Amino acid sequence: MTRGRSRFTAGLSALPWIGPVLILIAAIVAFPAGYMLWTSTRDLNAYGQDRGPAGLANYRALFRIPELGSVLWHTVVWVVAVVALTLALSLALAQFLNKDFPGRTAVRLAVLVPWAASVVMTTTIIYYLLDPNIGLANRFLVDIGLLDRGYGFTKQPGPAFLVAIGVAVFVSIPFTTYTILAGLQSIPAETQEAGRVDGANAWQRYRFLTLPQLRPAIAVATIVNIINVFNSLPILQVITGGISGFSADTTTTLTFKLIRQNQQVDTAAAMSVLNFALIVVIIAVYVKVVRPTEQVDA
Repeated sequence: MTRGRSRFTAGLSALPWIGPVLILIAAIVAFPAGYMLWTSTRDLNAYGQDRGPAGLANYRALFRIPELGSVLWHTVVWVVAVVALTLALSLALAQFLNKDFPGRTAVRLAVLVPWAASVVMTTTIIYYLLDPNIGLANRFLVDIGLLDRGYGFTKQPGPAFLVAIGVAVFVSIPFTTYTILAGLQSIPAETQEAGRVDGANAWQRYRFLTLPQLRPAIAVATIVNIINVFNSLPILQVITGGISGFSADTTTTLTFKLIRQNQQVDTAAAMSVLNFALIVVIIAVYVKVVRPTEQVDA
């Protein structure tokens, strides 16, 4: 009982310090999530006007969408492909940027360009570069004989989806690279030196000494990327937005289409709740499996 009281007292004494943070979390996380859940149970017209309670009718309408299964599959492919490719490329790039070479500062700044530039503008440029009629990239492929005529990379669901994945990886690399680079620079040099003394080659030192100590940085980068990629609308909207149907959609673009094209705001609210739940479950499973907060034996 005494121990319980002491913990309660310690919690109360810390409240003035953590109180503002709790208020901020409630304002920007808890309230929007609760309001979104409440909205998904309301009957809304095309302009978002509340016409009364709807119960679970919005969820029933959502699960009656025939393409929902394929959209969920597209979302899994989209998130896994972008996050995995981004991590793989960023690990290699961070390892390179961690070395000392002439012009390293300029190269590091250049890596930031895709992150600093507007995502919509970057995606739009790539979209027009691949246009089958006026795109410079298509024109180049025709001129060197790889294509007989311009190919609709962004006009067909499969190729357009792959192009969107490439763009998403391109704009995700800077943040992930710098996060991993920060992790690399926090590893003591003595760790690598001890590995050399023990006779470990470069790959063994990286695999058994460097990577385990990068686990917290990789976990942060992965979680942030999962959230960003899951909710990514601009890239898919620019690249695949003109393709009819739901053959290149994820849950986020489906939500957008339900609002803009079908004017089903209430069904879109139910889709938003499902999307939020999926993100929470995926991150919870990732944290449980990877355990990024566990201590690493150096």
